[in-house]
Amino acid sequence: MKPLLVLLIAFAIALLATKIFRHDWNFIFAGNAALSMMLVFTAIGHFVYSKGMAMMMPAVIPFKTAMVYLTGLIEIAAAIGLLIPSTRHITAFMLIIFFITILPANINAAIHKVDFQKGTYGGSGTNYLWFRVPLQVFFILWAWYFGLKL
Repeated sequence: MKPLLVLLIAFAIALLATKIFRHDWNFIFAGNAALSMMLVFTAIGHFVYSKGMAMMMPAVIPFKTAMVYLTGLIEIAAAIGLLIPSTRHITAFMLIIFFITILPANINAAIHKVDFQKGTYGGSGTNYLWFRVPLQVFFILWAWYFGLKL
């Protein structure tokens, strides 16, 4: 999955950059910078693939397209918040809640075989959940470890 690759590559680059420019391995900064980059990457998808992302949400959710844009803006705000030391902890805590609340949309999308990039019902289906649910847990643990670490 692309967000995972963005996260891991950004982490490696940020970690290497801290070693080169600060002469120290700053894992906490690198972890937060990587999560910020991943959030910006996924936020872009909210604006580029808004139709498909709206299709991911359960029928009970009103104003789906507006909700897609709102969650994209939330991801951008979180990306910024993780890079500001005074807001990092609250941002990480809120991101954990955010990651938990968006999981039902991913489950719904898998059940209905939504391909959010094409905006069709031709996606991979529930097999996608075998990767997506552990990935969501990984993102939660990442935010907890790097964002809430003192």
